[in-house]
Amino acid sequence: MLKYRVSGMTLRRRASGVLAHISSLPGPHGIGDLGPQAYRFADFLAQSGQGWWQMLPVGPIGAGNSPYSSTSAFAGEALFISLEDLVSLGLLDGSDLDGESPSGGERADYAGARRFKEPRLRRACARFAKHADESLWSEFRSFYGAHEGWLDDYSLFCGLKETRPQAWTDWEAEIRSRRFKQWDRELLRSIGEASFYHHFVQFLFHKQWTALRDYCAGKGVGLIGDVPIFVAHDSADVWANQSLFVLGEDGRPASVAGVPPDYFSETGQLWGNPLYRWDVMEGRGFDWWLARLRMASERFDAVRFDHFIGFQRYWEIPAGAKDARQGQWRPGPGARFFDVVTRGSPLELIAEDLGAVTHEVLELRDRFDLPGMRVLQFAFGSDQQADSFLPHNYPRRCVAYTGAHDNDTVLGWFHDPGGPGSRSPEQVRIERDNALRYLRSDGREFHWDMIRAVMDSSADTAIIPLQDLLGLGSEARMNRPGSETGNWEWRLPPGALTPDLSQRLRRLSEKSGRLVEAKV
Repeated sequence: MLKYRVSGMTLRRRASGVLAHISSLPGPHGIGDLGPQAYRFADFLAQSGQGWWQMLPVGPIGAGNSPYSSTSAFAGEALFISLEDLVSLGLLDGSDLDGESPSGGERADYAGARRFKEPRLRRACARFAKHADESLWSEFRSFYGAHEGWLDDYSLFCGLKETRPQAWTDWEAEIRSRRFKQWDRELLRSIGEASFYHHFVQFLFHKQWTALRDYCAGKGVGLIGDVPIFVAHDSADVWANQSLFVLGEDGRPASVAGVPPDYFSETGQLWGNPLYRWDVMEGRGFDWWLARLRMASERFDAVRFDHFIGFQRYWEIPAGAKDARQGQWRPGPGARFFDVVTRGSPLELIAEDLGAVTHEVLELRDRFDLPGMRVLQFAFGSDQQADSFLPHNYPRRCVAYTGAHDNDTVLGWFHDPGGPGSRSPEQVRIERDNALRYLRSDGREFHWDMIRAVMDSSADTAIIPLQDLLGLGSEARMNRPGSETGNWEWRLPPGALTPDLSQRLRRLSEKSGRLVEAKV
């Protein structure tokens, strides 16, 4: 089994870090990956006195290129594999990287990156199968032995998808219901060949990830990941574990997940994910969740539990509803779940306790001593929870942000004129005036004033989105909830992480008592 180093970072230590997804890193093949630029970003964090690198989910990218709609809760995204590393392993030649490659521009080109990378990954797989040395094969067998429980299901699912791109509920009945004995031998043989490729890709992802995590740990930088509460319906997880989800006889969701109307949307958010049969999961000791979190612990020192409130209560929407307003609250597993998943786990959990937070949600969070989230952008409106987002009200046991991936950037928020689909112009004026007054800001470096307020707060952990650190506007926003296009595409411009920026962030970290000295 591939081993990994730990950074020594803990959410109980006063420190800070940066939120930047792997896809946002610069690089030559249309999307950020685990290659040289990831190591340079780790160097920037260490030189800047930062202790954390937070990312979005790193699983296979789903509909709309969303990291929150993945085909697997366990696998890694193949596009994040560095081809340069495969050259150093002898699985590709340098000339294999020739040819028309998607640009390393300001937006991630998911389709272009896939067209360029996938044939080269298949070429590397063929070379591995025929020519890899025994040490690499030994690593592969060790990886497979440690992960075969989810890996076989995922690879089989992907192999089937190569010839059956439609949703798994539209596959042949014996395949849809996983009655394997009825499959013919030719089908099994062809799927087996395709499955090996996906085993190989996951081995590469795990090998490269472990190397990057070791490097970050050696610099004293911990990794924070993101665990979405729900999984996509058209995923290996649902297909392989149908009894764990609320499905009809045809395999389609009987009801789906979402959230009621809130800050982001007047009609709520209709996510469409299938809901869990929590009673069945509990009867099995939450084994699927335990396996999922073990996988997360191999990649991260801590993870953000996305939509934490869904563990206390979740919004159930009838299948076929046009929006989320038709939903109703249902009880989640609550303390019974966390009694099991927190027992003896080295993985630290962050409760994403935003949205329709109730007293019961806060009780659940505090019962298990989980740090919640504070987002400074939410502090200046008329919402009844606004005061809790003001830095002078932050508890120590929380993670403070200027904004999160669903928010506009700080400067985008500050300069937003308001209007349809956004805040009213009057709301914008009030919130802007409140922010300037509270921060004692003249507005000339408003993003730094926001960053400073978060860093100076009593929160043990402060995380700054990279776009805010760079002072970018709405063009750099990562996601617009409710919008189906143009999301998850922002990339770091080459050369943007200057020595001056590093020194300024380091000085602020030192002044606020958050400096983490890089390990030698």
